[in-house]
Amino acid sequence: MLNILLEMFSYAFLVRAVIVGLLVSLCAALLGVSLVLKRYSMIGDGLSHVGFGALAIATALNAAPLAVSVPVVVLAAFLLLRLSENNRIKGDAAIALISTSALAIGVAVISLTTGMNTDVCNYLFGSILAMSKSDVNLSVALAAAVLLLFILFYHKIFAVTFDETFAQAAGLQTGLYNTLLALLTAITIVLGMRMMGALLISSLIIFPALTSMQLCKKFQTVTLCSALVSVVCFFSGVVCSYVYATPTGASVVIVNILVFLLFWLAGLLKERGALKIFTALVICLAALPLYGQEPGKIIEIKDKLFVAQTNDVYYNARDYLGKTFKYEGIFSVYEAPDTGQKYYSVIRYGPGCCGIDLNAGFEVRYDGAYPRQDDWVEVTGVLEEYKEADGGKYLRLSLSSLKVLPVRGQEYVK
Repeated sequence: MLNILLEMFSYAFLVRAVIVGLLVSLCAALLGVSLVLKRYSMIGDGLSHVGFGALAIATALNAAPLAVSVPVVVLAAFLLLRLSENNRIKGDAAIALISTSALAIGVAVISLTTGMNTDVCNYLFGSILAMSKSDVNLSVALAAAVLLLFILFYHKIFAVTFDETFAQAAGLQTGLYNTLLALLTAITIVLGMRMMGALLISSLIIFPALTSMQLCKKFQTVTLCSALVSVVCFFSGVVCSYVYATPTGASVVIVNILVFLLFWLAGLLKERGALKIFTALVICLAALPLYGQEPGKIIEIKDKLFVAQTNDVYYNARDYLGKTFKYEGIFSVYEAPDTGQKYYSVIRYGPGCCGIDLNAGFEVRYDGAYPRQDDWVEVTGVLEEYKEADGGKYLRLSLSSLKVLPVRGQEYVK
């Protein structure tokens, strides 16, 4: 297990995903307890659809996604509060009204501008490659602000959650703290939506709170347990996503489902006095995978997450220039029709969006003899940047080793 974790954290895109994901999971869990108890848990689902519409508009305008999404979703949260206070439109109806409208606008904007391409899949179901360095910095700052405000106004949020009428009679400005709760929720939704997707982000709000309530009965213990469960489930989901090459958002939700069932079973056993035995058994089973060896210094691109790893190198080339990579693939030769110049690359094929496959890999340069077209090879080389005659900058691997392998590997990867 240790070697898997060390290998994971050698990739910059996974480090960014874990940092932002853990902060978002913590914020969502803390806010989720109040939202679930107030029967307002689906606000996360509604606001995520609004965020989808905002991201679509940001893409059409070629603007920074978070800079556009945050104010739009915050405004939608205020609007939801106003509509829910209207006797003619109840809370659940207000959420459905705004969420479906925003989702329709987002789909329409994307189809009229960039087309229904991979971006739609990333926005709906999340992408682990969605976080750039600037996004991480902004996300950490906003998440820290959410945590700080929650801690400062914890007692006020507690009062509004359990008995809003009594709190108002006691002189507490319930409208202000409801607005604060909506504001913090809106920011959390925007931060997590690009990774979890518009259709799955609400799970970070709902599952940890419901899971903790299976064993804990006090607000404080439920809140603390919810935060712990959310962080552990997210991290476990990312590890499972890496090991089994499954979508990150879906993996996190599935882990949350399993932990919910575990807590539900523990709750039943607690009533029968068998909780201690059950807890000891779970700890023993969880400790079994803690073994392994450290990986080498060479960045090895394996079958799992092949497309994600290679794309991350292109998105964040400055972080990888000068580093050594090793992987297997199909040797490919391309001859430019206008100049006749040949370009050599080692690629694999993977799934795109909407049934369209893509290829991923790197252009290579080798001082020795090149193999034949379509040979299955193993290459090791240093990533470098070079300029073409047109002034453009491109990436390639300067190979120190190129071996033709007798057995072909997995040509189509995820």
